[in-house]
Amino acid sequence: MEQTVVLIKPDGVKRGLIGEIIHRFERMGLKVVAMKMVQPDENLLLKHYKSDDPATLKRWGEKTLKTYTQYGKDAKKDLGTDDPMELGKMVNKWLFDYVTSGPVVAMLLEGKHAVENVVTIAGPTMPVNAPAGTIRGDFSTDSAAYANDEKRGVMNLVHISASVEEANFEKTLWFTPQEIHDYKRLEELL
Repeated sequence: MEQTVVLIKPDGVKRGLIGEIIHRFERMGLKVVAMKMVQPDENLLLKHYKSDDPATLKRWGEKTLKTYTQYGKDAKKDLGTDDPMELGKMVNKWLFDYVTSGPVVAMLLEGKHAVENVVTIAGPTMPVNAPAGTIRGDFSTDSAAYANDEKRGVMNLVHISASVEEANFEKTLWFTPQEIHDYKRLEELL
């Protein structure tokens, strides 16, 4: 069975969506094998987002420039720079400010094709592109364009592991082996 990490971010917690989000995953047949509420610190987020890696920062900056181009805006005029590295550092700060603005519910889910199923249920990273029926599509309309204008992270309710490799890495960051439980759901016993 695959395992994957889901983080309900501060906007999901503050909006009272914890139960709804968990319900959607459990209804699909995914099993919660670890869960806790935490206040993430900068050290944990540096490891999680790999934002001490120059390539990551540059990629975030390039995505920001692409968003600005897409909406006919001028990053240099609005943000004071069009250097991808500098923009990546800004995005990193906004992201950290957002994810540390309140508690996060960290979960480890287990099931057949857990990673792929969680990606489908959550919807695309940008809520504005998420279809109805997904978590992001049903509960958020945010976008990078608005977030950049307001100099903040995109409020997209959840973080999900995008691959099995990412899930295995993130599992070790967020959970100790003692926090992960092995049990059978009722349908597994039948």
